[in-house]
Amino acid sequence: MNILIRQVHRWTSIVFTAAVIANFVAMGLGEPPAWVVYSPLPPLFLQLFTGLYMFVLPYAARWRGEGRTVGQE
Repeated sequence: MNILIRQVHRWTSIVFTAAVIANFVAMGLGEPPAWVVYSPLPPLFLQLFTGLYMFVLPYAARWRGEGRTVGQE
């Protein structure tokens, strides 16, 4: 499950970056349509949730008693 979350996070970062670049290109050509302006938002929200999940993983493992804890090296 963790590997899948990491892969989704990586691929959505690529999609997000491409959407932002397309947004800047469209703005340079004139007034962009609304769907171009808002196109970076879905991958951004998906990155938010996957990023928060990955951020909490070490703390959750520590709460469950798995893995190393601070000071036990």
